[in-house]
Amino acid sequence: MALQSKIFIGWDVGGWNCDYNPKSRDALVILDSERKIMGQPWRGNLRSTINESASTQDFVRNLLALCRIEILKPEALKTTLAIDTPLGFSKPLIDLLTSDKTAPSIGLASENPYLHRQTEHFLFNMGLSPLSPIKDMIGSQATKGMHALRRFAPNQETCGVWTDGKMLHAIEAYPSACKRSHCVDELRTPFYEDLLVEDPVVRKFVSGLGHVDLQDALTCALLGWLFEYEPDLLAQPLPEIDPVEGWIFVPKDGLRWAAD
Repeated sequence: MALQSKIFIGWDVGGWNCDYNPKSRDALVILDSERKIMGQPWRGNLRSTINESASTQDFVRNLLALCRIEILKPEALKTTLAIDTPLGFSKPLIDLLTSDKTAPSIGLASENPYLHRQTEHFLFNMGLSPLSPIKDMIGSQATKGMHALRRFAPNQETCGVWTDGKMLHAIEAYPSACKRSHCVDELRTPFYEDLLVEDPVVRKFVSGLGHVDLQDALTCALLGWLFEYEPDLLAQPLPEIDPVEGWIFVPKDGLRWAAD
């Protein structure tokens, strides 16, 4: 099978033991540089795949194999992995755990420096409601994504961007931030061809991707494509963000100030 030199993997993350969870499992959708779905979208548990991959090359090859894509040299691909889970904890929380340093005061939940990173505070101010790995019971997913990063993309290239230095770049994506994004909706439009496009509710659900996890994985892959080809359409890390916290890449036109 002929492959593009650039591919975009969207990963909607399930918990470590999500094998039999009907509501939330790992989901993968892989796009080529022309935003065409490659192979077969996949849903299951990536725990064994992560455990059994000895290198970044193995990991990417195994992800491709799960989607029924065979390639002998995955290292020849430039792969962007867009991951839907928190990929960092807040600096105040890290300081609390590692140096007994406490925050000066604690306010509302959305302002709590232990519960949310600066990137999440930014999104709160923009009218969105990102989850916290501390209070919203997504710690399993968050640690799973962070574990995969440390193993297969351990180097932080810039704030919010991780790499192995050779073939893989990884970013944190947030599909819920795309619900009112016109640019992401336009990218999804080719996938709506079999649906009743005059129905705005039905139109949002892509034919052939039968679970919301797969829908989110597709959106993640599209955000990875934007990161590579149209980065100016994404909100970029603020200069005051501590790189240890990471950054959530979302479309600018999905933010409240863009709509106002």
